[in-house]
Amino acid sequence: MTIPGSHSGESSVRIRRMHAPQTNQPFRPLPPPTGTTPYHLSLDHIVSADALAEIQRAKRMAFHIIGDTGGVKAPQAQQIVAMYLENDIQNASSGAHPAFFYHLGDIVYYYGEAANYYSQFYEPYIQYPLSIVGIPGNHDGDLFDMSVSSLAAFVENFCAKEPHITPEAGDSTREAETQPYVYWTLEAPFATIVGTYTNVPEGGELDAAQIAWLEGEFANAPQDRALLLAMHHPIYSADQLHSGSTYMEQLLEQVIQKTQRYPDAVFAGHVHNYQRFTRAIAGRQIPYIVAGTGGYWHLHYMQKNPDGTALRVPFEVEPGITLESYSDDRHGFLRLEVTDQVLTGTYTTVPRPQESWRNGPVQVLDSFTLNWREHRLQ
Repeated sequence: MTIPGSHSGESSVRIRRMHAPQTNQPFRPLPPPTGTTPYHLSLDHIVSADALAEIQRAKRMAFHIIGDTGGVKAPQAQQIVAMYLENDIQNASSGAHPAFFYHLGDIVYYYGEAANYYSQFYEPYIQYPLSIVGIPGNHDGDLFDMSVSSLAAFVENFCAKEPHITPEAGDSTREAETQPYVYWTLEAPFATIVGTYTNVPEGGELDAAQIAWLEGEFANAPQDRALLLAMHHPIYSADQLHSGSTYMEQLLEQVIQKTQRYPDAVFAGHVHNYQRFTRAIAGRQIPYIVAGTGGYWHLHYMQKNPDGTALRVPFEVEPGITLESYSDDRHGFLRLEVTDQVLTGTYTTVPRPQESWRNGPVQVLDSFTLNWREHRLQ
């Protein structure tokens, strides 16, 4: 499929799409549920009473959201991002302190091994003071040791029956989270965050039970809160390696058609760069964001024009789908703030490992504000 550029006279670019799950990485059976359906958890289970009171006083909720953090091979990028996440908490103005970190998957490379949870999760965030919750990615669910069930370590460290220090935590005081399952919904002031597990196959794959659950979550999500959808495999991506997933796009369309409910924004990881798209549909503008720059050492470069020049934004990758912003040469993090009217996102890039960690360049590369009540970007 050849897509024309949005700028007059620009050469055409072929944006690849993953049309079906790739079976060289097979679908892995899910573990037994750790909670009861419909797998909901309220924010007061993961934040302190003081933090919840601040959210209610400020009438806004802020949080970090990023994926693909595991610092395998070279941990420096993950350590730098973690340091600037901590700085963001310390420097936040009154009423705008982040309340938690929502992870978009790929916590531990390459096979979600319990033995690597300390080096790739607990140690890098040993000074990060907030709860870290989220969804697993394909590397968290893939298997090398076939005697271990898929997602066993994720379940132990994120889906515990009660908070406790796991063996993987080492000298960290971070307790295991009590998420009700590997796919679940966070009930919070101003937002409902529906987190899916897109399994191991490239392009993502959901079983019938999770699809039915997702339909139920969309149908029953409160209308007076923003509906945010989190997944690991992205629907849209203009990178050189992975590409977006037509399968996940069609699945989401099925859910929307059945429930007549659109997400207000969609977040994904998997691709190791940052990309923000706008989808225009049914009189709405929906941000689709890839935020896979949390620490994995190897970044994924974007596709280029046939003459080798970089894509200029805004860039229409498909009719109604516009690439608004991207960064493929630095790690960074996304901060979201949501109120009863708007969703605001700020993406910040951080120094490279070879630069000064504390005095190197830090840049707010992208920001957006969505009036989710009116479904329009401001």
